Amino acid sequence: MIRLDNVSVTYRLKSESVEALRNANLDLADGSFVAIMGPSGSGKTTLIQVIAGLLTPTAGEVVVSNQNLRQLDDRAISEFRNRTIGFVFQFFNLPSYYTALDNVALPLVFAGVSEAERRDRARVLLDEFGLGDRAIHKPEQLSGGEAQRVAIARALINNPKIILADEPTGNLDRDTGTHMMELLQKVNRDRGVTVLLVTHDEKAAAFAEQQLRIEKGTFV
Repeated sequence: MIRLDNVSVTYRLKSESVEALRNANLDLADGSFVAIMGPSGSGKTTLIQVIAGLLTPTAGEVVVSNQNLRQLDDRAISEFRNRTIGFVFQFFNLPSYYTALDNVALPLVFAGVSEAERRDRARVLLDEFGLGDRAIHKPEQLSGGEAQRVAIARALINNPKIILADEPTGNLDRDTGTHMMELLQKVNRDRGVTVLLVTHDEKAAAFAEQQLRIEKGTFV
């Protein structure tokens, strides 16, 4: 489902070169649940960006769902990302001017789905996650746990093959964070969605089937 072959990403900072990823290799099976841990600056965020097609590596190949991302132009990568990948972030990334329902439905706007179908599909997911009565509430009217459930519902609205979760418990208290990880675990188990979790939290990482560590841009 996700394969990186000798992937390197080098940034230029003034006169200095910084290797964010260095000959990184990764091979994740369809339906797996993997946590990647590492200190700040180890390359975790760069790794997520490369897998999502948001960043082109300096060297190496990135293959996601049997698609070599180097072979896609910007428009094709955007379409591929929209139908293949769901994102869950630490700070939810829910536009404050949209209701929970509209936030969940947002990816379907870019997919060209009609408004009626968008709203119907979003309502189904909100009901599934126990948020049916919060559909017309805006993000500031939701608790942290409710906002993160909205974010997970949004990530699932396009029936993606992969969820990329970047520190999804980082802005939640311990009990709420545990509930979020149980929800991601259930999504992985019941829907067969591949979940790649990036986290500093060892307790969150323990929900994954496999834990990997990255340091200085390479897996150790």
